[in-house]
Amino acid sequence: MNKAIGILGGMGPQATIDAMDKIIKNTPAHCDQEHIPVITVSIPDIPDRTQSIINHDDKPLEKMAEYLKILEAAQVGCIIIPCNTAHFWFNQLQQRTQTKMISIIESAVHFIQDSQIAEVCILATSATISTQLYQSQFIQNNIRFSTPSVEMQHKVMQSIYQYKAGNIEKSKQLMSEVIHFYRQNKSTKFLLACTEIPLILQDSIQDNPELFVDATDLLIKNAIAWYQNSLTASAA
Repeated sequence: MNKAIGILGGMGPQATIDAMDKIIKNTPAHCDQEHIPVITVSIPDIPDRTQSIINHDDKPLEKMAEYLKILEAAQVGCIIIPCNTAHFWFNQLQQRTQTKMISIIESAVHFIQDSQIAEVCILATSATISTQLYQSQFIQNNIRFSTPSVEMQHKVMQSIYQYKAGNIEKSKQLMSEVIHFYRQNKSTKFLLACTEIPLILQDSIQDNPELFVDATDLLIKNAIAWYQNSLTASAA
């Protein structure tokens, strides 16, 4: 067996399942044995990433580093984190392991560049927005972007927390209001930069896939490419 893809998950659990589902759906397999081995750690007691960033503490880092060791012990070949806000600590986590980690932010940047998308509107947690995780990379790579107003960003956060609380219809309603408000600009695509948002907008994505760029999907495709390349390298 080739070395597995490791998923550092639990942020939140449903987003972790979505990442695993996307690995299966994006793998060109014809039988069980052709699917990619995946080892997932989904322990949801990692403190709220947004709250920790607001409070200027590193509580999530210590928990994530602890669970990273489980994946290391399992000898996975690469590690992905299906949580955008957790990438605030990405470099610190990479320094704590010799296992390759694939960044969801770099995955999105490369795709947007290659696709020559005119502009993206970043839909993310308030912590991801305030820490400039995407904006700083977009500026460096000359990618045009916008972020929601304070009022609309509040709705984005409400929608995410409503989804996590199981209030799915309320969550969808709030996010739909944000999409409707910003959809007037025809050249702008929505970058779904929180792993819950593709789940909230599932119906809208199905109806208008051209409007959305799903960062989780891009991360998964890069992880699959890593696996396929490692297969080729081991066969050479």
